[in-house]
This record gives sequence, structure tokens and C-alpha cells, in this order.
Amino acid sequence: MAGEDRGKRPAWAPPVLRGDRLEAGLRTLELDVRHRLDGLLQGNHLGLVPGPGSEPGEARPYQPGDDVRRMDWAVTARTTTPHIRETVADRELETWVAVDLSASLDFGTALCEKRDLALCAVAAIAHLTGGGGNRLGAVLSNGAETVRVPARGGRAHTRGLLRKIAELPRAGEGTRGDLSAILEQLRRPPRRRGLVVVVSDFLGGTEWQRPLRALAARHDLIAVEVLDPRDVDLPEVGTIVLADPETGRQREVHASALLRREFAAAAQAHRDQVARALRQAGAAQLTLRTDSDWIADTVRFVVARKRRWSGGAA
Repeated sequence: MAGEDRGKRPAWAPPVLRGDRLEAGLRTLELDVRHRLDGLLQGNHLGLVPGPGSEPGEARPYQPGDDVRRMDWAVTARTTTPHIRETVADRELETWVAVDLSASLDFGTALCEKRDLALCAVAAIAHLTGGGGNRLGAVLSNGAETVRVPARGGRAHTRGLLRKIAELPRAGEGTRGDLSAILEQLRRPPRRRGLVVVVSDFLGGTEWQRPLRALAARHDLIAVEVLDPRDVDLPEVGTIVLADPETGRQREVHASALLRREFAAAAQAHRDQVARALRQAGAAQLTLRTDSDWIADTVRFVVARKRRWSGGAA
């Protein structure tokens, strides 16, 4: 759990990000993100938005999965082979992060809470999109309170944003989160074209798909799904009490083999539904777990994303 001494935790585990250890934890997180991401992502792999922009680049042969809207018909006609026109990434990228901190994220049975992992994800996004005059803004919500952070650049701004996320009060029991409302905050007023990153556990319904799809009309989208092992699998512990933090309802059940199988099947079906909704909305999906090396998972996502944009295999 998050309260364990760091010396007994894996090197990749997120630091403790609460109480009197918050400031030290934020400094450790910044160092972890900068050193490990820069060490694992090198050269052209550094960054999250390698491709689409307003400046025309070179033409290359079409690859399955390429956006047909970038087809270069002049080169295609001249060579009789389908070509697309690469574009150079815009300078001064504006990134907006929608962070869902509803009560379901105040939970974790592995090395941290999902809330801590959401903060780590924002730290990685900030590092991967920072520099060159780029700006980062955010909309944070715990279901009861929404905080807007204007888009600005610089390391001091990033540190302040991460502190705001860490210090946002936990929602009271029975407070429902509303991811759709968070996304609507990004839609209106319309913002300049850029990157939108949605950080949530995506538990519950998929009403957020419609505003997410509307955002895709103007922005590149990334969805960061934050999970705990107990979101997808029940332990073999006999009688347990299951609680829904967003409604306050509780139920005592016996974790039989049949119940565990049914729970796992229902959880997998929901994850498949979320993945399908994100894909239909045009969002790339990154899944982070409280029991997994979140920086290594982020690196794999960035590398695969770069390969797709360059036309190679994922």
C-alpha cells in the first residue's frame, strides 16, 4: 500500500503523495519521471505528438491504418502508388488534461491508490509535452468540486498543477463523479487545437463517449485508464464487504469460486466496452495499474504511438 516505507517498495513504485510526505514525494516523482523517461525514451521517441500539424512535410507510401485525410493525391497520381503527406508537429502545443478524481479513485490494494497513479500520469504527460513554448492546462474534479488550471508553460507551473491535484480534497461518501461534465468543461468555450488527455478509471457508464467524440473533432485524444487489481479480480478471502464509494452502498458477499469468475467476466466485459467506446471516439488508450511499472507502461505506449505515426508496425 501507499503507506509502506519506500525502501521496501520496488524502485518503480510511485512515491507517497500525501500528508507530511507530499512535498518530498512530488520532488521524487519529478526526478523519477525526468530520469527514467529520458533514459528509456531516446531521440525521436521523446514526446507524445510526433505527427499531425499544420506544416507540410514529406510524402511517404500509404500504410494500412493511416489517416486517409492526409492522402497526397498529386504524388499518388504521379507514382500510381497511394502516398500520404506527413505533417510537421505544430510548435507551441497546447495540452489540456481532464483528471477524474472521483471517490472510486480513492482506492488501491497494491503499491498506491489509483488517485496517486492519476497524478503520476499527469506528471508523465507534462514531461512528454513540455518545452518549446508548449502549455499545459487542466480541469480537475472530485465530483463535488471542479478546479480549472489555465494553460501555461514552465516547470514551476507544472509543479503547481501537480500540487493542486495532490491537494484536491477527497469527495465525501455518496458523491458521484461525472466524467461527462469534466469533458464538457473542455469543450466550452472551444480551445485552440492541441492534445487532450483524459485520466480516469472509467468505471460506470459510458455517457462520456459523446463529449469525448466531440473533442476529437478539434484535438488529438489520449485516454489514460487507471486500474487496481481489485477492479478486475476478487481475492479468494471468504466473506468480504463490497462498497461503492460513489453511492455509499455496501454488500456483504462470500467470494466463492463462482462469484469470482462472474466478477472477472463482468469486469472484462466492462473493460472491453470502455476500450470500444474510446476507440470509436478516436482516443488512443494507455492503461496504468497500481501493481505495474507505470513508467515502463507509458514508454511502451509512446513507442507504439510513434511507430503508428511513422507507418511502422506497432
